[in-house]
Amino acid sequence: MVAIHDNFKINPMVAREKKKKIRPSWNELKEKEKIRRSLLLRAELPFWRVLLFWNGTCLRELAFCPFLWIVVAIYAAIRIQSRFSDAAPEVMEQMSSMNIDILGGFLSFFLVLFVNQTQTRFLTMYGFSKTCSARIQDVAGLAKTQFSTELAARLIRHFNAAHVAGYVGLNGVGHPAPYSKLHFFGHYNKNNQLLTTEEMKLIDHHMMDSGGAAMKELVTWCQEDVGMAKKSGQIDSYEANMYHERILAFRCAMDGIYYYTDQPPHFFYIHFLALLTVVYCPLFAINTAYSTGWADDQNLLMDILNGMIVLLQCTFVLGLRSLGTKMIDPYGADLEDLSVILYCDATLEICNIIMDAKQVDSIV
Repeated sequence: MVAIHDNFKINPMVAREKKKKIRPSWNELKEKEKIRRSLLLRAELPFWRVLLFWNGTCLRELAFCPFLWIVVAIYAAIRIQSRFSDAAPEVMEQMSSMNIDILGGFLSFFLVLFVNQTQTRFLTMYGFSKTCSARIQDVAGLAKTQFSTELAARLIRHFNAAHVAGYVGLNGVGHPAPYSKLHFFGHYNKNNQLLTTEEMKLIDHHMMDSGGAAMKELVTWCQEDVGMAKKSGQIDSYEANMYHERILAFRCAMDGIYYYTDQPPHFFYIHFLALLTVVYCPLFAINTAYSTGWADDQNLLMDILNGMIVLLQCTFVLGLRSLGTKMIDPYGADLEDLSVILYCDATLEICNIIMDAKQVDSIV
C-alpha cells in the first residue's frame, strides 16, 4: 500500500506505472454500468428466477476457483479408493476422533463477521457518494435564486468538475479505479463544458489520475466563487457561510471515500481467513469421505449426497469470503460495485433542471 499524504498524492514513480495500464474507454464503462444497474433490479425477482442467472452470482465466481475443485477431487479420490480396497484403513478410526465441526464453527463466525464489516464499509461509502451529489444540488438551488446567472453557472461548473475529478483521483489510492482523466473526466468535460481550456491548464500539474489534489483545488475555486458573490453584494456573510458549509461538506464526504479506499481491512485478517479456509476445506472433505463408509458399508447414493455436502460447504466458505472481498472496494471494475456514472449523470441532470427552472409570475 502506497503512503497517502494529506492531499492524497502518490509517489510519481507509481503514478507513471499506473499510467501505463490501459483504462476502460467510455463505451466500456457505460456498457458495464448498464449491466450493473440491471443486476440491482434482480433483487426483487421471484425465487426461481433468481436461481436462473449466471452473471453477478457466486456460481460464476466459484466455477473458476481451482481450490474448490481440488477439495472436491480429494473427496472423490478417497471414495474411489474405497471401491477398490477391501479393508478399512486405520486412518478411519483416527478421523472419527477428530472434531472438524469446532473448526468449522470458528471459521463460519469469522467469515460472517468479515462480511458484516465489509458490507458496513460498502454502505458507508455509498452514503458518501450520495452526500456528494446532495450537497451539489443544495448549492445549485441556492445559487439559482441568489447569484447572477453567469456566476451561478460558473459555480456549478466548478462544483460538478470537482465531483467527477474526485472519482478519477481514486486511481491514486488503494486499488486502481477504472475512471480515468482521459475517458471519464474527458467525456463529462466535453459534453457538459465543465472547465475551459485555460482552467484545465491550471489543474494539469496535479495529475488528476493520481490523487485528490485536483478535486481539492476545484473545491477551493467553488469557495472563491462564493467569495466573489459576497464581494459583489449578491449575498451577505450569513448566506456565504451557508454555501461554504455545503461545499466543505462535499469535500468532507469525498475525503471519506479516499480515507476508506486508502485503508482496506487489515491484511492480517484477510490472511487469517485464507489460512483457515485452506486448512478447513480439505480436512472437511477427508473427514466426510472416510465417514461415508468402506468396503461392504458403501452406498453409491451416500457417496453422491456427501459429495454434494462437501461442495456446498466449500460454496459457503469460499462464497462468503469472495462476497466480503468484493465489497472492500466499491469503486472498482466489478459488476457489484457502485454506479458512479449514474451518480455523476443524475447530479448533472438535476443541476441543469435547477438552473433552467422557470415559473409563472405571481399576481398579487
